[in-house]
Amino acid sequence: MMEELMDSLDVMKDILDNAYQGMVLIDKEGRIIKWNYENLLGIKEKDVLDKHVEEVIENTRLHIVIKTGEKEICKIQRIQGHDMLASRIPIKKDDEVIGAVGTVLFRDIEEIRTMAKRVEILEKTVGKYKDEISQMYSAKYTFKDIITQNDKMQELKEIARKAAGLNSTILIQGESGTGKEFFAHAIHNASDRVYNPFIQINCAAIPHELLESELFGYEGGAFTGAKKGGKIGKFELGNGGTILLDEISTMTYSMQAKLLRVLEEREFERIGGNIRIKSDVRIISCTNENLHTAVQEGRFRQDLYYRLNVVGIDIPPLRDRLDDIPVLSLYILKELVDKMGFSYIEVSDSAMKCLKLYNWPGNVRELRNVLERAANIATGKYIYPEHLPDSINRKLCISDGKKEIKLLKDKVAEAEINAIMEALKFTNGSRTKAARRLGIHRTALYKKLSGYGINIKEL
Repeated sequence: MMEELMDSLDVMKDILDNAYQGMVLIDKEGRIIKWNYENLLGIKEKDVLDKHVEEVIENTRLHIVIKTGEKEICKIQRIQGHDMLASRIPIKKDDEVIGAVGTVLFRDIEEIRTMAKRVEILEKTVGKYKDEISQMYSAKYTFKDIITQNDKMQELKEIARKAAGLNSTILIQGESGTGKEFFAHAIHNASDRVYNPFIQINCAAIPHELLESELFGYEGGAFTGAKKGGKIGKFELGNGGTILLDEISTMTYSMQAKLLRVLEEREFERIGGNIRIKSDVRIISCTNENLHTAVQEGRFRQDLYYRLNVVGIDIPPLRDRLDDIPVLSLYILKELVDKMGFSYIEVSDSAMKCLKLYNWPGNVRELRNVLERAANIATGKYIYPEHLPDSINRKLCISDGKKEIKLLKDKVAEAEINAIMEALKFTNGSRTKAARRLGIHRTALYKKLSGYGINIKEL
């Protein structure tokens, strides 16, 4: 039996010689045949060999493990006044116990508590950074924020809501200002990835030569100017979440090929690295250009187009859904009242007619800007045609025999605004000369300019 036991000892030689703290090996009679506790207990191996383990190690149970054949893992054992974490494992051959090995992983149970505290602090630190990343890379909008009463838009919202529950890539197309970003945010917030990062990348805003390092990161020294410790890429940072590739039509042909490979293989390498990193991200792409046309013109890879366009959402421009203007206007003005401190205000019937006759090249974004400007100029509770910018043809929307009756203060305000604008233009924007021409003090003119939201720079 001793021969088999020594064979087992040879197999475990590296373990015994490199044990973290201490280890002892005994035969089936309980005699010590290997001792590696010198640093721990201050007893040399030559002084304990062939002695029974009970004579050397207090409170030992190794001889009991020999009898029971049952291993005991991570049990507290008091030795020399210290509580240690010990493990006792029987060594078997042909179902017969021929010896046992005992190990001590820590000098004292306090080391475990210290390590546990360190782990706890580390977990809190990691949790803090995860919270910061979640706040930094989170989606702001939900489907409730997509305001519409248009049938086509309602249909698109339903398609997007269903697609949110899948992991398929999504391509959102539409003119600038139609709300593509709202759809992308809402899809992430309605998905299983909602508690993981939502990272937006504007492909048009990042120089072409830097886009690859931005997406996939790089190792230290990968190129001139690279950070010493390297940099993590957005695909690695967003693992488990969603990446929004905005203006993807501007991506170079070579970069398109790299993105396609990552989408198909679900892994990538940092620039200058040789380690394959797994990627679990959901890709949503946005563009204000027709990608199918770009493919036909040879500016966009056909294989990548089909890979991105698993679920396609084409958002119609505002001019094709004019029935949305009333509800959008109501929502935007309410936001201005709540967030910017405006007094309650709404769009008059005549002004609404103007808004519906306009072509809206800037779509919903332009509507928001028009309404905010009008809310600054209007003095009463209504926005009238004269409060709208010159780009909107106000002559087309005069009410047919149903002229709205304005309050006296609104008429006075309108007259004051016209007089002030005329005086400022006549004096080339000089407020002092304009005040003198109007017959009022300069301070009074300043107050009226501020109250009416008149910006001299825009004259």
